[in-house]
Amino acid sequence: MTSETGGKKKDVLRETDDEARRLAKDLMRTARFGAIAALEPESGHPLASRVAVASDMDGTPCILISTLSGHTSALHADPRCSLLLGEPGKGDPLAHPRVTLFCRAERLERGSADHERVRRRYLARHPKAALYVDFGDFAFFRLKAERASLNGGFGKAYALNEGDLVLPEENWSDLAGAEEGAVGHMNEDHGDAIKLYAEVLLKLPEANWTLTSLDPEGMDLQAGDRTARLWFDEPLTNMAALRPVLVTLAKSARALQEAAGATS
Repeated sequence: MTSETGGKKKDVLRETDDEARRLAKDLMRTARFGAIAALEPESGHPLASRVAVASDMDGTPCILISTLSGHTSALHADPRCSLLLGEPGKGDPLAHPRVTLFCRAERLERGSADHERVRRRYLARHPKAALYVDFGDFAFFRLKAERASLNGGFGKAYALNEGDLVLPEENWSDLAGAEEGAVGHMNEDHGDAIKLYAEVLLKLPEANWTLTSLDPEGMDLQAGDRTARLWFDEPLTNMAALRPVLVTLAKSARALQEAAGATS
């Protein structure tokens, strides 16, 4: 990407580094909604629409859409699309990070292993969707990111590729089969630890925090409409590594809590 300055071209992109990769992934993992742009079959014009989003195990954004929506027919006709993620906060909305993903939409077959995994993770992020998720005219799509344009704020532009954004299957397949049980166990029996993760480690407001999903790189938390991401220090290499990491995080949070109490 270049800009014209005094007749000379100036590269406005920064070199992609781990901080940029983490920011892009954070936007992808914590998003509840985004703006999708697909090509309208009749005119070829970009058709932009708001969609609810949840991430698959590898970080791929997933959407649940009805056949009645214009972007569904657009994606069936041409799977190329873009997805904009990132919410504006206080002040100038253009000063807040956002990422545009250049994707190809892939419809998931109902009853397949991919469908069941995405359905579970999507409902954890959007529980009210349980009212219509199994209607015959609704379908899940994975939006497979091929590259991305990341804007981390003024003067912070990056170009990322697929490898910067999502995990290869061999990195998450071992955890996928056990994720549902692990998430359920944590929410049912270790709500105190989840509260510590959110309110001590992430310094989030006191709320009814729950664990919505796990992946090799971290965990996603939610309280009402608020989402948060806790990243592991090192990616998990197998399922056996999960419990020790969760225990260590809880111990670290308790130590910080006790230290804060001793100085207050």
